Amino acid sequence: MSTVAVTRLIEAPVAAVWQVFTDLGRRREWLSAVTAVEVLTRGPFGAGTSWRESRRMADGGEITEEFRVLECVIPERFVVASPGIGADYRMTYSFVPVVAGRHKGGTMVTVVQDGGATAPAGRFLALIFGGLAAGTAEGALRRDLDDLAAAA
Repeated sequence: MSTVAVTRLIEAPVAAVWQVFTDLGRRREWLSAVTAVEVLTRGPFGAGTSWRESRRMADGGEITEEFRVLECVIPERFVVASPGIGADYRMTYSFVPVVAGRHKGGTMVTVVQDGGATAPAGRFLALIFGGLAAGTAEGALRRDLDDLAAAA
């Protein structure tokens, strides 16, 4: 099991940040690495919502993953899971209002990604590439939060 956590201050109120982040139909517009989004469920964003997302990888390739919201407390946090090839992971996003200081009115967004191998091949790859994979995941999460800050 590996864990990666990234936090970023966004100079916008929680409601605005939440709205941008959970509008699945517009993810492709503000996430620079995303090339396609297919929403698989109807209704508002919440527990049970699922979508398929394709994104460009650092090596120029493309990957498509499916995500499902496991828990959702609007507008404070949500947890999504994604089954991978030989590994599963979940991400917990938290949106905390800044209530004092020079960034008052902003939002601290934290994402914690936990992943673990589900097959022998995944365990072997995690053993060999664990640190590299964590660094790659951290970079991707930072880029996503930078994109979110620019959009919100």
